[in-house]
Amino acid sequence: MNSRIATIARYTLLEALRTRLPALVLVTLCVLLLASFFVEAIAVTEGARFQTGFYASGVRLAGVFIAALCVLVSVAREFNDKGLEMLLALDLPRGHYILGKLAGFLAIACLIAAVASIPLAWLVAPQAVLQWALSLALELAIVAALALFCMITFNQLVPAASFVVAFYLLARSLTAIRLMGANPLTGADALSHQVIQYTVEALALVMPALDAWTQTAWLLDRYAAWSTMAQLAWQSVLYVVLLTAAAMFDLHRKNF
Repeated sequence: MNSRIATIARYTLLEALRTRLPALVLVTLCVLLLASFFVEAIAVTEGARFQTGFYASGVRLAGVFIAALCVLVSVAREFNDKGLEMLLALDLPRGHYILGKLAGFLAIACLIAAVASIPLAWLVAPQAVLQWALSLALELAIVAALALFCMITFNQLVPAASFVVAFYLLARSLTAIRLMGANPLTGADALSHQVIQYTVEALALVMPALDAWTQTAWLLDRYAAWSTMAQLAWQSVLYVVLLTAAAMFDLHRKNF
């Protein structure tokens, strides 16, 4: 790895570790873990199953929120403090800046996924925990790349955060929307329905169906096939590469 990219990645990781991010992660995990014990206590049957499902679902959403927030705040701080302009004034290629920041954010995403999976080691089988943690790391990598692209594009925290939230919610519900569109109760022949269906199918070609990542069913019912994990891995790499390329292109066209 280029020394400049490695340096930016290192300082990005150090910045996150020296802020309130570790405390935020630990407090969130403790709150969700305590809440999961409460769910286990009030469950009539299969308390451990309800506890695992509640914790896994909650920590997945919390991990996505924290990872996206970390990326957005970090890049926004550099825009506001003119840190990016100072780096580019040192004859730093803009592509190296994007790759360095992304490498640091991917390391943070992996750390969040690893810490989030630790409590599950006492609840389910090791293979299920490993698959769930790997999938969560891949999902957080996509979210981190998306947040980086949005922050570079919009330059403002609120629009970038809004786009990330909207994109993630749509990606999580895309499969359900496609199923509802393919099997309507009425109006299947209406022009409006066909236009909406074609639009949804077009979105499905370019957006990841994130409901396939980090499934709680892997912890409760059955392991995922390793072929499925491999497919999720290459899809994640593809989307990260595309989002990174888009962020590079957008940064190159900006004037500072």
